[in-house]
Amino acid sequence: MDLLLAQLAPRRGDLKANLRRLADVVKAHPAELYVFPELYLLGYAPGDRVHRMALAPGDAAVNALTALAKERHAGILVGAPWRSEDRPGEVHNAALLAGPDGSVQVQVKRYLPNFGPFEEATIYTPTDASVPLALGTHHIGVEICYDAFFPEVSRELALGAAVLLAVLSAAPVTSRSLFEKVLPARAVENACPLVYVNRVGVEDGVVFGGGSLGWDSRGEPLPSESLPLADGAPEERLDKVPIDLEDVPRWRPFRPVLRDVARDRHRPA
Repeated sequence: MDLLLAQLAPRRGDLKANLRRLADVVKAHPAELYVFPELYLLGYAPGDRVHRMALAPGDAAVNALTALAKERHAGILVGAPWRSEDRPGEVHNAALLAGPDGSVQVQVKRYLPNFGPFEEATIYTPTDASVPLALGTHHIGVEICYDAFFPEVSRELALGAAVLLAVLSAAPVTSRSLFEKVLPARAVENACPLVYVNRVGVEDGVVFGGGSLGWDSRGEPLPSESLPLADGAPEERLDKVPIDLEDVPRWRPFRPVLRDVARDRHRPA
């Protein structure tokens, strides 16, 4: 599977501009799965507009995203505020996967940071479950930024048959070294390749750190090809990353962590 990792700086509060740039990237470079950062469609901190601008099924922006995925016969994974379907008036920090079949699947962020400059827990409603999202015959486990620091999230996705973990992020430059340590460990402990896409740019004095990368099932960096990006801001980049998803069933017998943890769960007390 060819992935395109889009390390971009969104325009805060400008849904049309961000969606237009996403479409430009998708149309310019063929891939099977495009991955954009956390909250890319509206920016990290749109302020009190977030409840009014949060997306929902049937919105024009959602329809445009699904139409683009169908046109390009590809998956598009992108972060956006999402109106809660169970709790009217509440909003989630979510990842949307638009599929080539016209579907939209949603994974909500589980762990919301509420320290330092981040106040997500005062804005968004979290979920308590992670379910792999289907893309063709494969399943992708999606995590959002801080979720990656809780190993049970990756484990739950891997046990749910995910053969790829994708982490969408809006993390500051001060956290970059921490992600560089944690993410390859998540790949190793679940014998599953992982890709990380973090935004760049500045909002409200927060400098976002980039560092987008992929690791294979052994925690080794995946090879990537840098792609041209028209009118790119500093630190923005596009990387094409090929991943052999058939490597997962080949590798897991040699690192049978999931087999052994499942066996332990069913052992009598």
